[in-house]
Amino acid sequence: MLRATRLRPRYRWAVAALVLLPALIAGPWGYLRIATRDDVHGPGSAPPHAHAALVLGAKVGDDGEPSPFLRERVELGAALYRDGVVDVVVMTGAAHGDAYDEPATMRDLALSLGVPAEAIILDREGYDTFASCANAAGPLALGDVVVVTQQFHVARATWLCRRAGIEASGVYPPIQGRAGTVTGNIRELGADWKAVINVWTGRSR
Repeated sequence: MLRATRLRPRYRWAVAALVLLPALIAGPWGYLRIATRDDVHGPGSAPPHAHAALVLGAKVGDDGEPSPFLRERVELGAALYRDGVVDVVVMTGAAHGDAYDEPATMRDLALSLGVPAEAIILDREGYDTFASCANAAGPLALGDVVVVTQQFHVARATWLCRRAGIEASGVYPPIQGRAGTVTGNIRELGADWKAVINVWTGRSR
């Protein structure tokens, strides 16, 4: 009769760590996606009407040109305005004097896409997603928004805006097969942990 093989205590701990550690690392990632799954809209799925599109900032090149991710976000925000899904478009991002200004770059692109100047609001203190949502809920007093960003980022951004007290849905452009998309998905594992900690502590940094 065969005996059941029993692992030594130290091996049992090793097996437990191999099983539990990935679950612990990915815990917030899974939670945020479950929490927002009914309110995140991909290409071809229109979000409900909201007062504002909250277009989140991304890198601007040294030449002043928006990065591909930023261009996609602004183009989608402009499309939401043209389609009547939102009444205004909020460009939120980081700005450092005259040398670096994400919201200004976003505004210029939106103007070229047919969004009138009076429908564009700039938030130059959106230095991270937590701050952008806090500013939208606080100084900008936005009651409801459609958060515009990439697929890998949209669950976290939508959740953070909701936690700030805003009625928020999220929307993302078509997924592009480039290295930044892969990097963005990997980065979200840590960023989602940071988002949860930010909400617990009430601090963005």
